Amino acid sequence: MNDQEQWLRWAQELQSLAQSALHYCKDPYDTERFQRIREISAEIMAAKSGLELEKVKDLFCNEKGYQTPKIDTRAAIIRGSSILLVQERTGKWAMPGGWCDIDQTPAQNAAKEAWEEAGMRVRVDRLIAVQDQDRHNFPRNVFKIMKFLFLCTALDGEFQANTETVAVQWFPEDQLPENMATEKCTWDQIHLCFRAAKCPQWETRFD
Repeated sequence: MNDQEQWLRWAQELQSLAQSALHYCKDPYDTERFQRIREISAEIMAAKSGLELEKVKDLFCNEKGYQTPKIDTRAAIIRGSSILLVQERTGKWAMPGGWCDIDQTPAQNAAKEAWEEAGMRVRVDRLIAVQDQDRHNFPRNVFKIMKFLFLCTALDGEFQANTETVAVQWFPEDQLPENMATEKCTWDQIHLCFRAAKCPQWETRFD
C-alpha cells in the first residue's frame, strides 16, 4: 500500500466513524465534534485525491445513518471468444455497468446498464464474482464499493451514443484495449469473466 492509498483509507475510516456517530449521537456538543471530524475526512480526501473539496463533500458527506458499501454491477457480455466493451466519453473502455439503483436487484441492474450504455438487451446467466473494489481496482474510490460481475448473453439491440458512452466494440480476449477504465474494470477481471464463460460448473468468486 502506497502513501496516498493509506491516507485515503484513513479518510474513509474517519468518515465512516463520524457518519455512524452522527446517526446515533444525541449530545449536541458531541454532534458538533463528529461533524468536524467528518469535515476533516473530506479535507484529507480532497487533498490526496485531487478532487475539489465541495465535490468531495457532495459525494462523501451527504449520507446519513450507518455507512455501508455501495454496489456496482458489471455486465460481462461474451459472444464466442469476444467481450462487448463500451467506450466512455473519457476515451477509456469498460464493461457496461454502474451503481445499483434502489429499485433494482443486482442482476436487474446489470441488464439495465447493458441496455443504457451498450444498447444491448441481455439475459443475465450467472454471477461470476463479488469483489471488494479496493482489492482489485485502481485508483481507490472515495466510497467503499462491492462489485458484482455477471455473465450475460446478448439478445438484441443497437448502440446509440448517449450521455455516458460514445461507442461499443467486441474485443477478443487477446486484443483488449490498453486504455481501460481500471476503476470500473481491469484486464484481470475481464480474463476472469472469460474463464467463467468457459466453465459450466463455475463457482462464484468472492472478496
